[in-house]
Amino acid sequence: MSVSEILRLTKETLFSFEVLPPLRGKSLEQIYDTIDRLMPFNPAFIEVTTHRIDYVYKELSPGQYRRVEERLRPGTVPISYAIKQRYGVPVVPHVICSGYSQQETENELIDLAFLGMHDLLVLRGDKSKQDSRFIPKEGGLQYASELCEQINDFNKGNLLYGGQHELTRETPFTYGVAGYPEKHEEAMSKASDLRALKRKVDLGAGYVSTQMFYDNKKYFDFVKRCREMGINVPIIPGLKPLTTLNQRAMLPRTFHIDFPEKLVRLLEKCQTNDDVKEVGVDWMIRQCRELKEHEVPCLHFYSMNAAAQIVKIMSAI
Repeated sequence: MSVSEILRLTKETLFSFEVLPPLRGKSLEQIYDTIDRLMPFNPAFIEVTTHRIDYVYKELSPGQYRRVEERLRPGTVPISYAIKQRYGVPVVPHVICSGYSQQETENELIDLAFLGMHDLLVLRGDKSKQDSRFIPKEGGLQYASELCEQINDFNKGNLLYGGQHELTRETPFTYGVAGYPEKHEEAMSKASDLRALKRKVDLGAGYVSTQMFYDNKKYFDFVKRCREMGINVPIIPGLKPLTTLNQRAMLPRTFHIDFPEKLVRLLEKCQTNDDVKEVGVDWMIRQCRELKEHEVPCLHFYSMNAAAQIVKIMSAI
């Protein structure tokens, strides 16, 4: 079954998590260590993030620079396949617009289809560090909805520029998309943000995976507004345990989220990273228990540097 079908058909609350490819030159052991810790909780699937290929300027000689591509992390496709082969669980690589041309995306889809990996999470991705707004790569796409359309066209057997293939005739790609309980930073309003999400679901997204949040009321309100808009696919809450003092400012600034006031007061008392970890685990245990009571389809964790905390949370619930 596809991840979309698993989420739709399973009645109990599932568990899943996301891993980050290692920095270039680092081994897969750090990912395997995270997965080994979390496998006892029977993940329904594991996501693997994709990071854009960006550009930097390298000095060739005094006053002379060259613009070159820089990839800080290796490709998601081989890492996803390695995880699938080692653990035998569904793996969901992220496919993004950011930093990719349509041809590069098509090449990635061909590789994934060859490897028998047909679950995707479709995202626009972040803007370049050098840009004040999102600018697609030459020959690339502006919106995640356009990427959904390219995948749909690929599923029909169509390649760019008139070619044909048979790679997804038996097993087409299925995909989820992102949703934002507190609104995407670039959306003009919550209503316009939901219209963009509905467009992606209408194109065929089988589920929605949310941005992290720390106030369950915002998630419940988001689900309610989605249902009123006619978005009826499973909506997975995205969860990230707090682990460091600097996350108190970094997470709200980077991900455009708010901490609820009760959590703010607890975090203000923290003096060390260990204090933050304790607060973060206790807070998320309460979050997860309430989410399970509301029969959410899955608890999805962003696991970067937080495997130990996720183990404590899952053990408690």
